[in-house]
Amino acid sequence: MSKVKKNTSLRLDGKTLKALKIRAIEEGSSVQKIVETLVQDYLNKAKKG
Repeated sequence: MSKVKKNTSLRLDGKTLKALKIRAIEEGSSVQKIVETLVQDYLNKAKKG
């Protein structure tokens, strides 16, 4: 993974964002890290298919 990070916008409904923030806190993580991990998993899966 590149160390240089770029900004992007993500629009989620309020209920989803609140749940995601709570989950991140519970896991000792961040929304950014969760989203980045999910995207990487998605991209890796696409390479295997």
